[in-house]
Amino acid sequence: MSKILAIAFLLFLCACNEEGTTKESLTDTSKPKPVQLIHPDSVNIQPPFIINQSDKVIRLTPRKIHLAKGKDFTLNIPEGFEISIAAEGLNRLRFLAKSPDGRLFATDMHDKSDNKKGKLLLFDNWNENTKKFDSITQYLEALHNPNQVVFYNNYLYVAETGTLSRYAYDSSERRPSSPPEIIATFPDYGLGYKYGGWHLTRSIAFNNDKLYISIGSSCNACIETEDLRATIMEMNPDGSDKRIFARGLRNSVGMKWVSNRLWVTAMGRDLIGPDKPEDLFLSVEKDGFYGWPFYYQYKDRVFDDLQFKDSARASWIMKPSVAFAGFKAHSAPLGFEYMNDFADDNLKNCFLVCLHGSTSAWRQRGNAIVKVIGGTRYIDVVSGFLTGKTDKDRHGRPCDILMQDSNSFFFTDDLNGVLYYLWKTSSHK
Repeated sequence: MSKILAIAFLLFLCACNEEGTTKESLTDTSKPKPVQLIHPDSVNIQPPFIINQSDKVIRLTPRKIHLAKGKDFTLNIPEGFEISIAAEGLNRLRFLAKSPDGRLFATDMHDKSDNKKGKLLLFDNWNENTKKFDSITQYLEALHNPNQVVFYNNYLYVAETGTLSRYAYDSSERRPSSPPEIIATFPDYGLGYKYGGWHLTRSIAFNNDKLYISIGSSCNACIETEDLRATIMEMNPDGSDKRIFARGLRNSVGMKWVSNRLWVTAMGRDLIGPDKPEDLFLSVEKDGFYGWPFYYQYKDRVFDDLQFKDSARASWIMKPSVAFAGFKAHSAPLGFEYMNDFADDNLKNCFLVCLHGSTSAWRQRGNAIVKVIGGTRYIDVVSGFLTGKTDKDRHGRPCDILMQDSNSFFFTDDLNGVLYYLWKTSSHK
């Protein structure tokens, strides 16, 4: 963000007092009872919008969690809230989406391998007494690493590693009745996890009748030979008029438009050091360049990546501005939500980000949902997923978050395949 934009932006900031198989009802033909979700366009509020940057510590209280697979642990949630297991027994549960008719969907990537066993799940029959979904329907299957779906103009858009497809959406159906239309294709390979390039996920968002999709790098740090790598693409809803919207983003897994600005989470490269570069949360602009692989950010400063300091570079490559927020290296920020007019003063009008956590538990990074303050500051909102330095001490990896209404939200854990529901129970401010 440029210095001028940053000054204008700050004028509007507000400082408030801060793996198994489910019992899928594949043959269930009963009329669905959807949980009532906020409208998909609710975050497209008009500027100026307010970001709650209060750094007041949020008081957390412990809650015992018992999973059907036998795992018991404690999560820490905000005081005045309760938590339930809305669904479990899934595999690699990833991103959430709400349909125009108020039904809740989520992608399930099956596991970490490059597979075609992914699913799109539909959560049905919300039980207000138990705060759980009574049934789960397999809406699509045999998908290639499905990370995210969105609904737009009576279509369901499905982002897989190598393709972007859309299905005609009918709210009366529990499975699509027509085949998909492939509207775009992407590179579907990369170096393995060991080399930091196995970026198989594709994330999508809509704004002003344009579709945006992120394509991660093929490597940890390299000069790509494919223009589409480490970018966000823009196109029409039918896939026509494709162009590169922004460059230099190694892997933006979380992506959402808020008040006509595109916000993303961004993964920093590996193999510089244990504490740098930081992972980022930033606002992305048209034709912007955001550093990778030539620059990285650490403690509110942008540095040259010495590995590429003398490398030839295109004319559009320039040193980026400092991002809105930086997380500790290897925190792995994924999905996020803007808590538009949320009922709790500490969470109202702030960004909540899921920190998926390092693949190495000993790093003690991430594995929490945090409120973003700005700079290098953020505050735990849900914690307790990591209680030690070994894999057995990891009890979950938050992936995505979705606000249900002004009192509650859902979030996913893709380690245990769990959908959690967190709601406010008191007048606690």
